[in-house]
Amino acid sequence: MSETVIEQINRLKKEKNAVILAHYYVDGEVQAIADYVGDSYFLAKKATTVDADVILFCGVSFMGESAKILNPQKKVVMADKNADCPMAHMVNELKIKEVREQYPDVSVVCYVNSTAEIKALSDVCVTSSNALKIVKNLPNKDIFFIPDNNLGRYTAEQIPEKHFIFNDGFCHVHKSIHKEELLKAKEAKPEAVVVAHPECTPDVLEEADYIGSTSQIIDYVTESDKKEFIVCTEIGVFYELEQKNPEKKFYSVGHRQFCPNMKRISLEGVAQALETLEPEVELPEDLRVKAELPLKRMLEYAQK
Repeated sequence: MSETVIEQINRLKKEKNAVILAHYYVDGEVQAIADYVGDSYFLAKKATTVDADVILFCGVSFMGESAKILNPQKKVVMADKNADCPMAHMVNELKIKEVREQYPDVSVVCYVNSTAEIKALSDVCVTSSNALKIVKNLPNKDIFFIPDNNLGRYTAEQIPEKHFIFNDGFCHVHKSIHKEELLKAKEAKPEAVVVAHPECTPDVLEEADYIGSTSQIIDYVTESDKKEFIVCTEIGVFYELEQKNPEKKFYSVGHRQFCPNMKRISLEGVAQALETLEPEVELPEDLRVKAELPLKRMLEYAQK
């Protein structure tokens, strides 16, 4: 009898001394075989603590880059070479240079959903779960928040004493969640609690009962005594929500809560990546060192 793909993955993982990290937005069957599942902040931290020769990343390219930046001695392999995040490319060096010239005191605050090249030009990285805490702790008054506009504006609203400069970037998945559809969903499920990711547009966030990162949403829902939830983020999170809360019901807002890049990750792709240890994430050392500093600052500031 030939081995199943899951048996193949487990065998290769032992043979290659590999650990599998997966983001909440990949398919549930991939989350089920991962050693660790989390949001970008959890995975960034976990990558620095795993005892393995190989880190196999089930997510998009910037996540693998972050793991490599923080773990230069480890081999980092992506489960799919074409899984990328459009928002990660929605800011460029020229824009950063212009803002630095206009605001000499500025701190360039870079969402981890960004390329290694952009991280290298930034002062500190943040995630959706720690952006507020880190920006509050910065001594700078002027903040250039890149690349996501919506997370930047959500953070700025809570820190009025800072001056924010915003970028035009966005997550196409969260931007596609529209207020009109959310209102219809609320009308259809009046007892449901609305939970939303801060990458959503401001008009959607206004309708939310709770706003938080993916992991914060999961924790909130799990601790809540409510039984129905309208979830305004990528539908991959439903797997973890249902695993932890089998007695609760979860509803999407519309059909577009779907990241095609995250959904490229498959069990067959994981097995092939473990077999070949390709595609490997490789970065020039000078770029890696420059990009490491804002990521390390993020981990340091998050502990304060």
